Amino acid sequence: MSLTPAHETLVELLDDALTVDDIARCARKEPEWVVTHVEAGVLQPTAGQAAAEWRFTSTTLVRARRIAHLEHAFDADPQLAALTADLMEEVAMLRRRLQGL
Repeated sequence: MSLTPAHETLVELLDDALTVDDIARCARKEPEWVVTHVEAGVLQPTAGQAAAEWRFTSTTLVRARRIAHLEHAFDADPQLAALTADLMEEVAMLRRRLQGL
């Protein structure tokens, strides 16, 4: 399930100290999925050295949900799903900038 722009804005207001378990639960994946994606450079924690200490922002939560959806819906590998998520995020940012002009 993808989030609408309104839902993404709401998620950005959430706590920015989300744990691996929080991200996994919201993405409907196992914690190992989050760890694997961090190790692959697809998701980035903002704090912590070990997986148990990692903390994530709500923006990363939106990204994780989007990547999980792309992997499931299109049987995409993590790197391809991350690239697609990057492009979707870039388009959203450009649309916001255009609305501001």
